[in-house]
Order: sequence, then structure tokens, then C-alpha cells
Amino acid sequence: MSPTVTTSSEANGNVSAATARAAAKAAAVAEASGPQAITLAKALNTAMSDAMQEDPTVLVFGEDVGTLGGVFRVTDGLTATFGEKRCFDTPLAESGIVGMAIGMAMNGMRPVIEMQFDAFAYPAFEQIISHVAKMHNRTRGRVKLPIVIRVPYGGGIGGVEHHCDSSESYYAHTAGLKVFTPATVVDGYRMLREAIDSDDPVIFMEPKKLYWSKDQVDLEALRAEHARGEKSTAGRAAVARLGTDATLITYGPSVPTALAAAAAAAEEGRSLEVIDVRSIVPFDDETVSASVRKTGRAVVIAEAHGFASVSSEIVARIQERCFHYLAAPVLRVTGFDVPYPAPKLEHYYLPSVDRILDAVDNLQWED
Repeated sequence: MSPTVTTSSEANGNVSAATARAAAKAAAVAEASGPQAITLAKALNTAMSDAMQEDPTVLVFGEDVGTLGGVFRVTDGLTATFGEKRCFDTPLAESGIVGMAIGMAMNGMRPVIEMQFDAFAYPAFEQIISHVAKMHNRTRGRVKLPIVIRVPYGGGIGGVEHHCDSSESYYAHTAGLKVFTPATVVDGYRMLREAIDSDDPVIFMEPKKLYWSKDQVDLEALRAEHARGEKSTAGRAAVARLGTDATLITYGPSVPTALAAAAAAAEEGRSLEVIDVRSIVPFDDETVSASVRKTGRAVVIAEAHGFASVSSEIVARIQERCFHYLAAPVLRVTGFDVPYPAPKLEHYYLPSVDRILDAVDNLQWED
């Protein structure tokens, strides 16, 4: 059964019971103060829960996000806490999901929608490109679409065709969209909160294989940072590891692989800096360029195809801004330019520590 669209005025009048449940849940969470070991999935879940508690116009919907809590359980418990008018299941129609979000956003809501898997989003592509990305410009700024489109993406889970893909380049190429992709638990919370707060539409790319990665996180401290407007991650890259000999530039699912490669290189006496792009659009040229100018060598790493990709753009931007600092051509380690392979072949397709180290060895080191 299709859900009834709720306007912002109706939402304010229908959330009393949900607010009570949310307050009780928040109190329970607050009791566990200090750092806790939580997963990226839990950080994203908490970000949505906190945003829904603070703003009654925030809704979450998509395929199986309600009672089931999502295929990856990222929305687990939101329906129980906030009710079926705030977190609900939709028909299996991605174009309809995005179209409904557009209408809601135009009428004062802040939808957070889930495309269950990366390649499932393609039926909604026309809505995203023609309307989500262009409505603000089309109306000369009069209409904003504060929509977050959550896209689980990338490999590493042994998924079959249509369940593993790297679609970030499609969105990054489209003016009018922000594209975020967290690689750490802390960034998952911070970046999703900032995406929900944004008046511009955000494609929020979530690395599937990192959903179960854990870190020690102080959620209360993160909530306090957000309330004060501190620690902004929007449009900023992060230096994930300091180094002096070469720079590895990557994002999302490839960040742990790059860090592992840097650790392996250190055992051989080579110091590699690792930059986590975090925000593909807008792109942080300042942080990336500063690192490459320091080291003089760079390798760009991504799971997506290499041709006409985000990695291509990063290489071009480095060449334009850092040419006279480069001691060697900028190299890339990416997925191959073939359709995503069967699960048994996935490990050959994805960037690996060995492939990254081979690229580093080819950066024209002096004897």
C-alpha cells in the first residue's frame, strides 16, 4: 500500500507520540557516555535518528527500510521509534521513490531516501538528473530540494550483477548534486548529518563493505560538535596518514586498502601519505594539491572503472595544479573497464595492496 504524503504542517501535528519514543531512546543512548565501539551502519543509523528527533520534517523511506530495517540494517529501529509516517517502506519503484521525494521536498519536507543497491538506482536516474539536480537552477533559486539519496555502493561483499557497482562518476558529472562518501565511522555520522542539513541535494555514497567496520566513537561528543556547527566535513578531504615520499589519493571503500598499502610500504622504508577525498563534489583541491606538492608523486585509487571516471578528474586536477612539482606522471589503480565480475573474480577486479604497491614502484624513483 502506498504511503500518504505528509506536509510539513501535518508532520508537526503528528509527531507527539513519536517524539516521546525518540526522547526515550535518546535518553537510553545518553546513558552510555564516552567512546563506544560502533559500526559504520550504526553511525549512519544514529545520524538519521538524531536528525529525525531534532527536525519533524525529516523522513526516511525506500525499499524495505521500515520493518526490516534495510537490507544492511542501516535503518533498523527507525520505524519503531518514529512511527510509519516518518520511516516507511515504498513499492519497488526507484523512479517513484525519487519522484515522491521531489514533491515532498518542494513542500517543506527533508526526505532521506535509500536506493537499496547501487545499480538499483538506475531506473531513477532520469528523475535525479533532470529534476533533483536542476530544480534549484530552473526556478532561479526559488525552489530548493533538500534531499539525501543514500546509495550503498562498491564491491567487497561478493554480490552479483546489479548488487555491486561504482556509480559515483555519473552523479559527480551532473552539476547541481553534491556527492559525499564516508570511509570511517566518525565521518559516517558527521557527513550524513551535514547532508541532511544541506538545502542542496546530496548523493550519499555508502561503501557496502565498510558497513561492519568498527571504531571507538563518542556519539555524545559528535552530537555536541554538530550542535555547535564544528568539525565540518563538507567539501573537505582528510589526511588519513602522513607521509613524505608519495601521495595515495582515494575515497570510500578504497581508503582501508590504501592505508594497508601505506603500512606495507613503510616496512620497506617508503613513506606514503594517504588522502581520503570524502567529498567528491565539491572537491577539495587545496588539501590534495598541498600533499602532492610536498611529496612530488601521486597514485589515485578507486574501485570504479578508470576510463572517464572520478579518478580521471582527480589526475587532471593534479596535473593542472601541481605539474611543476611532479617528479613522475600521476598513476592510477582502478577497477578494470569491464562489467562488474562474478563474485569469484571480484578480488582480481578490485584495487589491492599489491596493485597499489606496484604502481608506487613505477613512480620513477631515482636509484
